[in-house]
Amino acid sequence: MTLLDAITGPGDVRALPSSALPVLAGEIRRFLIEQVSRAGGHLGPNLGAVELTIAVHRVFDSPHDVLLFDTGHQAYVHKVLTGRAAEFETLRRAGGLSGYPSAAESPHDVIENSHASTALSYADGVAKALRLKGSARRVVAIVGDGALTGGMAWEALNNLASTEHPVVIVLNDNGRSYAPTVGGLGAHLGALRSGRAEPGNLFQDLGLAYLGPVDGHDPADLECALTEAAALGRPVVVHCVTRKGKGYPPAEQDQADHHHAVSATGSNGGRTWTDVFGAEIAAIGEDRSDVVCLTAAMQGPTGLDAFAERFPQRVFDVGIAEQHAVTSAAGLAMAGLHPVVAVYATFISRAFDQVLLDVALHRLPVTFVLDRAGVTGPDGPSHHGMWDASVLPVVPGLRLAAPRDPARLRELLREAVAVSDGPTALRYPKAAAGADIPAVRRIGRCDVLREEPDPVGLLIAVGPMAKACLEAAEELAGHGVPVDVVDPRWTAPLDPALVKLAAAHQFVLAVEDTTATGALGGRLAQALAVLGAPTRVGTFALPASFLPHGSRAEILRAHGLDAAGITTTVLKRLKEHS
Repeated sequence: MTLLDAITGPGDVRALPSSALPVLAGEIRRFLIEQVSRAGGHLGPNLGAVELTIAVHRVFDSPHDVLLFDTGHQAYVHKVLTGRAAEFETLRRAGGLSGYPSAAESPHDVIENSHASTALSYADGVAKALRLKGSARRVVAIVGDGALTGGMAWEALNNLASTEHPVVIVLNDNGRSYAPTVGGLGAHLGALRSGRAEPGNLFQDLGLAYLGPVDGHDPADLECALTEAAALGRPVVVHCVTRKGKGYPPAEQDQADHHHAVSATGSNGGRTWTDVFGAEIAAIGEDRSDVVCLTAAMQGPTGLDAFAERFPQRVFDVGIAEQHAVTSAAGLAMAGLHPVVAVYATFISRAFDQVLLDVALHRLPVTFVLDRAGVTGPDGPSHHGMWDASVLPVVPGLRLAAPRDPARLRELLREAVAVSDGPTALRYPKAAAGADIPAVRRIGRCDVLREEPDPVGLLIAVGPMAKACLEAAEELAGHGVPVDVVDPRWTAPLDPALVKLAAAHQFVLAVEDTTATGALGGRLAQALAVLGAPTRVGTFALPASFLPHGSRAEILRAHGLDAAGITTTVLKRLKEHS
């Protein structure tokens, strides 16, 4: 029996003699390498946080003391030490263990925190509430150095520094998020790590206590520092220096991201939408010297590596700071360039105000490329890109596109960067890109993909839903229900040609990989109502709720967004109106 086998909760960790901790750390690393390599997930960050997490659980008493992780992808060790090791075989699978902290899983998890730079604000609020309630519970925020590149973290530090709340900020400094930590903060932390910093530092200048730097892989030093921090009874930063991928040579030697995230064993490869974008934006860069790219600490994951390799001076990594990225892009556009901001769809919501009032209000030509749009799969509710296609259409002057295949992504991206009088956005999923789907003809900006001689209905296939809609149309034809299929290409604003085409059909079903509220189908129904058209319009999309993790195919199928589900929905609605 191993030490890990006997860990059922933090009490078991605290009961171990100090001499056993290196053995436990080694067992946890071997466990994570085996389990995460098989299931997929965030490996490198967790390998680097093993001793740190053990020390936190030996000094503090979770769940009495409140532990908050920023970001949550460094919480696998925490899950293991709080009795969930046996569930790791289900990691990131439907109905299984979440890849992030999850309050539904355990009382030791407080926030589902996979968006960075937020834990310190949570800590500030929780600590204030505990103080008002007369509680002596302590708050511990385990924060990656990459998360401190987000402005919200500094807003929280600014407030925490003016309090006497017992908040311990465990700074897990491995010098990276996905890529090396950028900017003045990264340089300052590097100076602190090396001992080159002048007396004092940013944290102390703000009024926070500071301990460190501490070797984040030395259990004794970690426990000593955390015990001292807990005794201070005021906001304190414990600066722990760790190595991402620690203990696993392939991760330690991976200069790209130290195995930040790994795919499940046996998962399918193939060209992804991100690959297609990466190649095309690099080609556009050759043609257009005014095109520049911005990324929020995700140059590789968003497909900008090829562009950066060719044009290193035209790529700007701003750190985990989407708001700054968007307004900086506005400044670039004001000065005559065409910025392309590449972020995950789930993260554009963090900068909606900047898209609306810093870009669109000034009618600036900024292109937003939204990767991981729609259902993303195993990363769960905070990563599903379900909201962008519902909220962006309200932005005056913004044009939103959803390519159905690689050829359309290349085509629409070039159309987007050619726009000079306002913002544009493209969204595509985390998935294999698949084969190109040819059009029968074009009407306005729309591509007709299937045309029947006497159709009774119209399927509007938004972006990657085209394949499922065409398969459904074939099935419906077998039921004696001929339907046309059209790809709008640009989903906002509504193309008058699409409205006219819809008005010529008895019923229209808009099929979309986004939340139904604010989706194209609803906007089309409103436009047809204004015209007084008798066409019945339905929106077939995702519910306005937070969807759990699971594979993309599983989640789409569960909500009827596959060929069989679309066919069933059409037949059901025809029966209801017959």
